[in-house]
Amino acid sequence: MFYACQRHSSEFLNKMSKQNEFHVVTPLLESTGMSKRMGSTVYLKMENSQPTGSFKIRGIGHMCQNVRRNTFCLVLQIRKSREVLFVLQVVMLGWPQHMRRESSTCQPPLFYLQQLLSLLLRNLWTKEQQSKLRARHEHSIITLAWDEANAEALRLAEIEGLTVIHPFNHPLVWKGHSTIVHELKASLPSKPGAIVLSVGGGGLFCGVMEGLDEVGWGDVPVLCMECVGADCLNVALKARNLVTLADITSEATCLGAKTACPQAFEFAKRPNVISEVVSDQQALEAMEHFLDEERVLVELACGASLAAVYSGVIQRLQDEGRLPKPLEPLVMIVCGGGSVNLAQLQHLQRVIRK
Repeated sequence: MFYACQRHSSEFLNKMSKQNEFHVVTPLLESTGMSKRMGSTVYLKMENSQPTGSFKIRGIGHMCQNVRRNTFCLVLQIRKSREVLFVLQVVMLGWPQHMRRESSTCQPPLFYLQQLLSLLLRNLWTKEQQSKLRARHEHSIITLAWDEANAEALRLAEIEGLTVIHPFNHPLVWKGHSTIVHELKASLPSKPGAIVLSVGGGGLFCGVMEGLDEVGWGDVPVLCMECVGADCLNVALKARNLVTLADITSEATCLGAKTACPQAFEFAKRPNVISEVVSDQQALEAMEHFLDEERVLVELACGASLAAVYSGVIQRLQDEGRLPKPLEPLVMIVCGGGSVNLAQLQHLQRVIRK
């Protein structure tokens, strides 16, 4: 794995340097291993190198910066990198927060969250604010899934007059995610042959689609990858209507929205969009291959998109004539790894391969 030739124009770099954004311009790397497998150049957009370890800081950060109210409500999901991201937003903005956590069968790497909370309590808040934050953290409401946590956040926001920062279903969030495509436009030597990404609720997908339209790449094929059991978009497309999953049965809980956002469903109807699903086993194997080849550990949700290469999904689509062959360059959005560690990888290996 090595850096792709960066073609950022001086105008683009000056613009980015003047913006007070929470996200950073992430590396675009060429994967020699994937390129050999595909027979064409494969680039990795390394969103796991964001300060929070996830692309989510782009959208959430952009929305936070555009909310003009004194307080807002955060939904914190303990299995997701969103938890770390949200705490970073609080550190940067200094806004009060109400914390909601979802239950989990596997404890996440909380040490990073605890360090951030400690920093927040020591340096950025008054003693009175510290006391209130501790009380809220200690009495967090535990729910079974993101949808339930979100419903509770909406209820609280209505009662207390707060603003909910939605993690994926808001135009400001999509606008923030669209910056990924603008960076690709400034870096790639040519228009991509296809873009591969993971889909949960659909926020990243919506942002990429908007970005492609903005830079004149609206015809670029986009491959949406989900895991069976967390495949709300794929199920909706088959049903030709938005569908709410009965439950999230996949271990890829970062993809664990029961219903895709309506805009993602509309974008997915375009002829250049392809929806595919893989098993948790295939996503786990993709994680392991990626760790061996690129020396980077990512979440199972990210493994869903990586499995498009490692499990032969793209090759099959090419054989079926649904993707061009050769396909160059191919862009893989490495969406994140902020909430994964060795212990969680070992847990996934035990659970999925039992």
